Amino acid sequence: MFDVIHCPLRLQADPARVVVRPFHIPIEANPTTGGKGRVRRIADAVLEMDAAVAHAELELVLRDFEARHWQTRAVFMTRYRAIEAALKLDGDAISEEKKQLIGAFFCHEYSYAAAALMNPSIVAAPDQSGLSDGAVRIAMSLRAVGEGHISSVAFREGILGPGASFELMPEPPFATAADTAVELPRGAVEVHRHRDSSLSGTVLFPMTAAQSKGLEDLRLVEFTHDDGTTEWIGTYTAYNGAHIRSELMRTRDFRSFVLAPLSGPAARNKGMALFPRRIDGEYLMIGRQDGENVFLIRSREIDHWGEGELLLTPAYPWEQVQMGNCGSPIELDEGWLVLTHGVGAMRKYSIGAALLDKKDPSKVLGRTSQPLLSAANEDREGYVPNVVYTCGALKHGDMLFIPYGVADSSVAFGFIRLAELLAEMR
Repeated sequence: MFDVIHCPLRLQADPARVVVRPFHIPIEANPTTGGKGRVRRIADAVLEMDAAVAHAELELVLRDFEARHWQTRAVFMTRYRAIEAALKLDGDAISEEKKQLIGAFFCHEYSYAAAALMNPSIVAAPDQSGLSDGAVRIAMSLRAVGEGHISSVAFREGILGPGASFELMPEPPFATAADTAVELPRGAVEVHRHRDSSLSGTVLFPMTAAQSKGLEDLRLVEFTHDDGTTEWIGTYTAYNGAHIRSELMRTRDFRSFVLAPLSGPAARNKGMALFPRRIDGEYLMIGRQDGENVFLIRSREIDHWGEGELLLTPAYPWEQVQMGNCGSPIELDEGWLVLTHGVGAMRKYSIGAALLDKKDPSKVLGRTSQPLLSAANEDREGYVPNVVYTCGALKHGDMLFIPYGVADSSVAFGFIRLAELLAEMR
């Protein structure tokens, strides 16, 4: 086994982390009676209230929830405006308190990480100012699982180094959902982090029908375009309760995010990971197109992916059941470092690695015969036992920093020296 320097820090699922989300009720007429729909009925009931009654009801709601959420009244007003537009209400004739109360009826509190917190990925953050030598400010994504087993994307910020050290930035007391969804061509949407909210307090929830049951396993990469500009891109799985597809999250500042579907045969699968730059004019992905092996996929377009070529197949007992990638390839002087996951007997997950040729990534230069990380005795219990899994690591000096999920329940952190890792490649 490799000599892993473990951090004492561990992130756990937390039912106390809540956000206010829209509570969706069909606006159409009642299908049984043919009368007004529930949305219209509720809005009319509020509009017909005496002002004193509406004031008392709003004060009760605020007493119960205002201290638990950030800018609660503003959230209610945002929701009211959507209802106003849908019902064509005369906003000029409605008091501010009744507007907020209408909004409150169409919101609910959601514990986005009550069930699990897992499968992190990590990149250097856009802002690297004010740091000491050897330190890197990072942005980390996390898969948070809440009520109804719906997955969303949460974020945490932190400082890596100098050396084998890692510190998370304080988490704000309130979390907010990115909103102001703008529909874009080809089924994409753009959402925005609230201007006063930190990244660590921002959650990306499903926005489209294809994502309705979850945004799963974001694999972030800092992508450098041919003109030298940088963009942070993440591949993830959109799930609607019956079908999956791969999609892209794109951002240049972690304030606005575009969520866009991928097309082509490869998009029907999960677990795709983008290379951090084009090679010979082509975008490249690592994927698992058959649910068993690792493939290399090439494309001239970043949003369309065809069939790939077989790259890695199970070779050792700890990966015999199936293999997949554990994040985007990492560029080293020696080649492209690809973290893999392998599943062995008793469905035990482990994390391994392979090295690809820098000019021709279809050539495998070496791979680890033993796992870098596997489910240890103290890391076996959880929502899904015997699993260690990551969606992306980061080169930090002469080390590889790996945040990883444990038993689909919590997130741990470790460092591995790159020289030791490369020396073990066969």
